[in-house]
Amino acid sequence: MRLRNNLPGIALGLLFALATSAAAASDAALRVCADPNNLPFSDSAEAGFENRLAAMVAAHFGEQVSYTWWAQRRGFIRSTLKAGTCDVVMGLPAGYDLVETTKPYYRSTYVFVTRRDRQLELSSLIDPRLHHLAIGVHLIGDDGNNPPPAQALGDQGIVDNVRGYSIYGDYREANPPARLIEAVENGAIDVAAAWGPLGGYFAQRSPVPLTVVPIRDYERFAPQQFQFAIAMGVRKGDHALRDRLNAFIDEHRSEINALLRSYGVPLVDPPVTASGGQP
Repeated sequence: MRLRNNLPGIALGLLFALATSAAAASDAALRVCADPNNLPFSDSAEAGFENRLAAMVAAHFGEQVSYTWWAQRRGFIRSTLKAGTCDVVMGLPAGYDLVETTKPYYRSTYVFVTRRDRQLELSSLIDPRLHHLAIGVHLIGDDGNNPPPAQALGDQGIVDNVRGYSIYGDYREANPPARLIEAVENGAIDVAAAWGPLGGYFAQRSPVPLTVVPIRDYERFAPQQFQFAIAMGVRKGDHALRDRLNAFIDEHRSEINALLRSYGVPLVDPPVTASGGQP
């Protein structure tokens, strides 16, 4: 009799527990660390391809995306991922030693960007015209480190006609890395040697038709690398999230590639080893 009288209370308790569980599930979030002013990768309007990719991952997980916004420069990992305010960075070099990286989900390359009406059709780092053309490169880091194209040009004595553009630029302006490609548009330089996703995206949206060509003949400048595999990064030891992300990458490669191409990202195949496999 007592049990029967308590059935309504038990039923209400179960319903409350189920409702609480459902609410908790709906509140589950993929917590992403990202730069709010760094197109084509990410921005606070969630217009970058890493934002779009994060939304795809969250939908697959049945979660929402939440962001910790931080300028992606020195101290970014320490202030976000390591601080525990977020759980994944959507784009880092594969094997980056400050985090645990997933398997790569794309590989890109440095490119030459020129005005189409100039018909320069540059592709080689050893093209003799590079000794005379005005060349723009991004400078990276607080100390203005030279990226691989600048190093390769310097090895050939091509210095005086090379101009540096800070990849960080004036952060008060939208998309600071775009200044390099804009310099090609307005004729301030003849050619930009840029990281492929940056060059491809801003060239795709340029009011002046631009040509984007992957840089070749870079092997002779080893150990400088011109192609890089990009992965997602999680905190070291977070194997559970890493493995979930790896499974997503395996299952959605075609959709990821389509997304990247829609943003103008030049995709290159991984190098093949002597045994025929991929490293």
